[in-house]
Amino acid sequence: MSTSLLFLGLLFGSIGAGYCVYGRRQRALIPFLSGLLLIGIPYFIASVAALVVVGVVLAALPFFVKV
Repeated sequence: MSTSLLFLGLLFGSIGAGYCVYGRRQRALIPFLSGLLLIGIPYFIASVAALVVVGVVLAALPFFVKV
C-alpha cells in the first residue's frame, strides 16, 4: 500500500461522509448512495489511477443525476 492510496482513500472517504450526511438529511438517494460507495471503494481498489477515476466519477455523480 502506497502513501498515495492512503491519502486518496482519506480524501474520497471524507467526501463520501459529507455526501452521506447530506443525502440522509435531505432524503436524497443519489448523494447518499454515492457517499456510501465513496467510503467503501478505497478498500477494494489497489491502483492509484483506478481509484482516482472511480472516485471522481462517484463524486460528480450527484451533480449530473437528479432523482
